[in-house]
Amino acid sequence: MQKIAVVGAGRIGVTIASLLAHSGDYRVQVLDPNAQALAALPQHPAIVPALLAPDDDVRPLLEGAFALLGAVPFHQMARLAQAAVAVGAHYLDLTEDVASTQAIQALAADARTALIPQCGLAPGFVSIAAAHLCQGFDSLDTVHLRVGALPRFPDNALGYQLSWSTEGVINEYCQPCEAIAEGRLQTVPALQGLEQLRVLGQDYEAFNTSGGLGSLAHSLQGRVRELNYKTLRYPGHARLMRFLLDELRLRDDRALLRQVLEGALPATEQDVVVVFISVSGRQGGRLLQRNYAQEIFGTTLHGRRISAIQNSTASSICAVLDLLAQRQLPNAGLVRQEAVALPAFLANRFGAVYANSACV
Repeated sequence: MQKIAVVGAGRIGVTIASLLAHSGDYRVQVLDPNAQALAALPQHPAIVPALLAPDDDVRPLLEGAFALLGAVPFHQMARLAQAAVAVGAHYLDLTEDVASTQAIQALAADARTALIPQCGLAPGFVSIAAAHLCQGFDSLDTVHLRVGALPRFPDNALGYQLSWSTEGVINEYCQPCEAIAEGRLQTVPALQGLEQLRVLGQDYEAFNTSGGLGSLAHSLQGRVRELNYKTLRYPGHARLMRFLLDELRLRDDRALLRQVLEGALPATEQDVVVVFISVSGRQGGRLLQRNYAQEIFGTTLHGRRISAIQNSTASSICAVLDLLAQRQLPNAGLVRQEAVALPAFLANRFGAVYANSACV
């Protein structure tokens, strides 16, 4: 069995560990500073808890590890990537933060192992699917990525409940966003570019958020007229978030904003992940559009209930790890998500969560 180090015993990290351990091919060491979180890990002979204080050197715990998987807040990712490179382990993470990813890309230049950041849902799977949809066009016109992690039963004015990292949500609402407009790579503000759309019979609004494109804008630069990523929410959400961030100036006090959101919005495991990807371009003289649309729900995993965001995010990083272990991906340097072949991803035992799409 391959040894895997998963840093982070939160909801996503626990789901990753459970998926990998029950596959029979991986022994998973879960590293976290919280002894209570480690004690709550699923009981399985292939899951091994290990205390790791925030300032501890992770390198001694990586001895013999095939890969390190980061399932912690974005500001810890660069340090973990450095440790993985130092001991010769592959590195995968879930970060949506642009600065963290840039630091990891710099490390990858001389790495003897693979560094694969942004292996979650968005960034992550959406770039894999979008790159696949782009194939076969004579020329590309637009590439639109729309993703939402939403409560199935919203009952407040924001139309939102907490289903993943509050810190991550705030970061993507505040940081600038990459996009391509009129063929030029540029930066656009978060929470702008509001649009209304219907996906699989449900009305949503969508607006710019940071990080969801991953490296796709750089891969498609010069090939597409318009490329953007927007988050899906129920109508009215963006207006209220702009009120909190801009008029109440909570953009300048993210700790307080996190306290407000976590104190007022309950968490939910009754969520849904909605993915809609639209690619248009010229083929044989015609303007043609191809789409991918999918809803992913929570499920029961080895006796434990997991949410839709746990299901989609953990499955994605596990599928990329599996493809790496099966030598279907480069084993050194930076590996971008769009380098992963969609058919191989969907055929994978973990990636199959995404296979039942409305249209591919």
